[in-house]
Amino acid sequence: MTPTPEHESTTKNPVFTSIGQNLKKIRIAAGMSQAELAFAAEINRTFVSSIERGLSNPSLLTLAILCDVLKVTMPELVTGVPSCPPGTIEGRRGNAAKPKRPTLNRRLR
Repeated sequence: MTPTPEHESTTKNPVFTSIGQNLKKIRIAAGMSQAELAFAAEINRTFVSSIERGLSNPSLLTLAILCDVLKVTMPELVTGVPSCPPGTIEGRRGNAAKPKRPTLNRRLR
């Protein structure tokens, strides 16, 4: 089942969506297709598409490479990206190992 646009908009991370929208605007302004950008950045075209749609969490290295190819700075790419208070962004942090509870140092009898 393919998610509807309404479903996608409610499940996307606003940070990823904003970065993706900025990437698409910059790419189009540079006159590049997704395929051309992907080739120059040595990544898959479908990954570029996924980033632009806000569905992927690209690494800082990937974003830096994309900025280099597009001849923009990282601040230009992240302009307007919403800041979120700690703990409000769902993702890997939610799956991270939780710290162990402190144990009482009791003597066994």
